[in-house]
Amino acid sequence: MEKNQDFFTYTLPQGLRIICAPGQTDTVYLGIAIDAGTRHELPNESGMAHFTEHMSFKGTRRRSTRQVISCMESVGGDLNAFTGKEETVYYCTCLQQHVSRAIDLLLDIALQSTYPQEEMQREVEVVIDEIESYQDQPSELIYDEFESLLFPGHPLGRNILGDADTLRTFRFDDMQRYAQRLYHPERMVLYVLGNVKPEKVLREVEKKLRVLMAVSTRTYEDKSTYLSPEVHVLVPDTPHPDSCITRKMDTHQAHVVIGSQAFGGNDPRHLYLYFLSNMLGGPAMSSRLNLALRERNGLVYTVESNHTTYTDTGVWSVYYGCDAKDRARCRRLVLRELDKLMQSPMSQRTLDAARRQLKGQIGISYDNFENVAIGMAKRYLHYGETLTKEQLFDRLDAITPDDLLATAQAVFSPDRLLTLEYV
Repeated sequence: MEKNQDFFTYTLPQGLRIICAPGQTDTVYLGIAIDAGTRHELPNESGMAHFTEHMSFKGTRRRSTRQVISCMESVGGDLNAFTGKEETVYYCTCLQQHVSRAIDLLLDIALQSTYPQEEMQREVEVVIDEIESYQDQPSELIYDEFESLLFPGHPLGRNILGDADTLRTFRFDDMQRYAQRLYHPERMVLYVLGNVKPEKVLREVEKKLRVLMAVSTRTYEDKSTYLSPEVHVLVPDTPHPDSCITRKMDTHQAHVVIGSQAFGGNDPRHLYLYFLSNMLGGPAMSSRLNLALRERNGLVYTVESNHTTYTDTGVWSVYYGCDAKDRARCRRLVLRELDKLMQSPMSQRTLDAARRQLKGQIGISYDNFENVAIGMAKRYLHYGETLTKEQLFDRLDAITPDDLLATAQAVFSPDRLLTLEYV
């Protein structure tokens, strides 16, 4: 087992990677992150990644649905999951003495789920209700359509939830093929954050994985069958063909997203864009866009800048809701703030103040141990990298005004921006 800073890592012969980090309380946060998300779906599998997550709670070779959902709850713990564009994560929270139980359950779900047909038919309707609920929230729905416009024809442009017509076609054999393609140990990271000895975690995982793999009925296909095409154009050099798209919606308020493709997680500039995005529309009321649109002009209740990083590309965007008649004015104010960042390097004093604010926000966020654990797992899953808070701060300290200027000019140029409006 290797130790790197505060992290212990190990790779089992079956390919499963383990990462452990120390915790300060008796509560332990652990889970399994799987390299299986929306971008790994085949053309006829839209929504399969998310639906597989749902169906993984419907029984395993050793547990019924009731036993899966009560396993951790019976000892006061919690079991949950989520699906993203590039991963699916099953996670638990429990007390220190129940870690062995949690590891056993997580491995069972990930490697031995049975996806019973009779449960599929019921669960499809549950997911369709989830889709319909989501469609009633234009402030959320607009992000999905925005990504579909940025990545047309690519799996990253798909809605994670899928669509009702495709979901109703799924059968046991379809889900079994998906699991055999993607749900196997070498595409998984088991992570633990808590006051548990890494050696104990390793022993428990080795023992339970050996038993599960001995009785596994899955056959795993060649890697080439599930690789998703990369997004080769990270920041387009040509204008977007439709720079402003307006959809007529039955909403009281107009919802607007302005943004572009950005940098992948392997590109160091993604950190510079994260820094700029926080200055523009992060959680602070003193963010530049909040001051320009809300405080000085009273045009919006909410304005925010968002930055999503995938392994080989990313999305940067600004969202705001406003009266329909104020759309053009709000857009001009947003573009004015972007232009200021593109014109000349910011002063060292401005950079230092923004860096101090961001480091404070990050420091406070580290008190959310569940999010820290999941972030640790995703980084190790996709990049094979560990990163402490102190290392992240060192990277932030190395950012210069010229770094931020070049990044702003690469991403914020008006001819590279796409605007989507729901009116």
